[in-house]
Amino acid sequence: MKLKGWKEVEPGATVTEPGSSKKFKTGSWRTFKPKFIEENCIQCLYCWIFCPDMAVRLENSKMVGFDFEFCKGCGICALECPGKKGNKAIVMEEEGG
Repeated sequence: MKLKGWKEVEPGATVTEPGSSKKFKTGSWRTFKPKFIEENCIQCLYCWIFCPDMAVRLENSKMVGFDFEFCKGCGICALECPGKKGNKAIVMEEEGG
């Protein structure tokens, strides 16, 4: 896919093609990534609700992990996670660590 130059982009960052964000994998931007600790998860789905990139993966309405092709490592999921008895189900770790 050829990217448009600055002269070809619509003014005001207008989205001209619905669903086009799936074409742009942004996971390579992060320096930290979320780590899912399943035994601490209470399935509140706060991570899914608050994730700005829809990178939280659900199966049968349960959190099962992350789509790292789109996760930017912002840490909102870890911040919002209440966890079980104070033990977070999502913690941030250094990328490549």
